[in-house]
Amino acid sequence: MTVSRRTFVEAGAALAAGSLFGRVGSRRQATRVIVVGAGAFGGWTAWYLLRAGYHVTLLDPWGPGNSRASSGGETRIIRATYGPLRVFTQLAARALVLWREHEKRWNRTLYVRTGSLRIKTVDDDRAEQAAMPLLADAGLSLVPVTLDDAARRYPQVSFDGVKKVFFEREAGFLYARDATRLVVEQFIAAGGTYRQVSALPDDKAGGRLNGVALADGTTLTADQYVFACGAWLREIIPEVVGDLIRPTRQEVFYFGTPAGDTRFNDPQMPVWVDSDKKVFYGIPGNGGRGFKVADDTRGPRFEPTTGDRLPTAEGLAAAREVLARRFPALKDAPLLEARVCPYENTTDGALIVDRHPLAKNMWIVGGGSGHGFKHGPALGEMVAGLVRGEREIEPAFRLSRF
Repeated sequence: MTVSRRTFVEAGAALAAGSLFGRVGSRRQATRVIVVGAGAFGGWTAWYLLRAGYHVTLLDPWGPGNSRASSGGETRIIRATYGPLRVFTQLAARALVLWREHEKRWNRTLYVRTGSLRIKTVDDDRAEQAAMPLLADAGLSLVPVTLDDAARRYPQVSFDGVKKVFFEREAGFLYARDATRLVVEQFIAAGGTYRQVSALPDDKAGGRLNGVALADGTTLTADQYVFACGAWLREIIPEVVGDLIRPTRQEVFYFGTPAGDTRFNDPQMPVWVDSDKKVFYGIPGNGGRGFKVADDTRGPRFEPTTGDRLPTAEGLAAAREVLARRFPALKDAPLLEARVCPYENTTDGALIVDRHPLAKNMWIVGGGSGHGFKHGPALGEMVAGLVRGEREIEPAFRLSRF
């Protein structure tokens, strides 16, 4: 991992989270924190705890943005349309603010605004209708688009068989791998400690976790611990997580566009979600890697450490069918790259952010369920507030809901 030469220490209080989660005090509960997992959730949590003055050690077995993790890969969509689920709309809206702020702070492009085209082949638009006032309350916008207007604005897209189209103006994509690595680089530059090593929770006695056991045979101790281990949470904390998180195998394909044809790059092409028999989504450009097409349908169970990462012929055929139907000019586009990554799905699709029931100083953060990456900075800000004793646990993310 490349570490920035520039070292800085930022002063001031942590960024306010608006009205999303209420403050319940300002008592500092710990001075030393260990965060296990340097992905989107763990890296941002470590960053915000460090900014708040804590001594933070961040651990990860393969490093930020590695290809096994859900935070790996070039790009991820950021959008705030979640039907009637206000908590996710608010979380995404807060994250969007923080992505923009950190772009300026670090002078790096992390977010590309393209808008999001929501294509529906059924008349049922209850989710979008429920989402529109929630986005408006958050200062964002989701608007219906007529089929004629959609075809005029996006002639590279076929709207045959489409019943409804919506456009989310502030949506776009994030440079996922670069952002995940950058957060850890800045964390180190600001004085945080990072180690590439696997870690497991040690014994729990007296209602507290007493350390983490590292793969090299040593033990690290702290006042509080955050486990943000993505698809590995069910293995690391089986007594609590168990089957509440189910990793699945998800295939992603990158296709080549015609030479000199910019219609399928941003800003001419927005990110898109096509709701037909299955839900496919895509991202234009991807930093030159190709036109991204992925099936959001939950795949088969997957072992994230040793699972085979070779995509299937069936997955490729399904992606090509979507290309031929929705983007006719890409019907015979060459496949440039393909990836397999895990979703770590909870049984209800919501996040898990809560204390371990047997260890009050141990926090469990995960369950991204295929949509978690975008929330990274807002979730890290929230978890840091929980560790500091300044926020309440969001009811929708509590373990007790299961």
